[in-house]
Amino acid sequence: MIQQDDVVRSYTISTAKNGFGEEKNSYMTPRGEHVIRAKIGAGHPDNAVFVERRFTGEIYTPDLNHEFPNRDWILTRILWLSGCEPGFNRLGNVDTMQRYIYIHGSPAERPVGTPTSHGCIRMRNQDIVELFDLVECGVKVNIEKI
Repeated sequence: MIQQDDVVRSYTISTAKNGFGEEKNSYMTPRGEHVIRAKIGAGHPDNAVFVERRFTGEIYTPDLNHEFPNRDWILTRILWLSGCEPGFNRLGNVDTMQRYIYIHGSPAERPVGTPTSHGCIRMRNQDIVELFDLVECGVKVNIEKI
């Protein structure tokens, strides 16, 4: 997290297993300038499970993972991103928001720091809670391959 050109927070994240790209159904992490369009999950407990941006009433546990091994776990908080660059990550076949790309929490046993997601940016639950509380809708997010 950068404020006035100073790095004030740094987090380990995971991006897409398929790499970087903007195309719909690519399961890649979109690059470029984005904004936080919506914040979802305020007040929910750590490991709260979300499906289609709705709290399911479930709290993630390894047993729940065993019961649903193919679920893409979206936990704790969601920062829903919207692209800012028409034709690159906004509108048409490259629209980040219509692709449902989020910054969200993930299970503790899932690796963070290596590309493993389906396009979203995954964070540790304690980190997404901290970030969620620090940012507002409209904050810019720049996604770059480094």
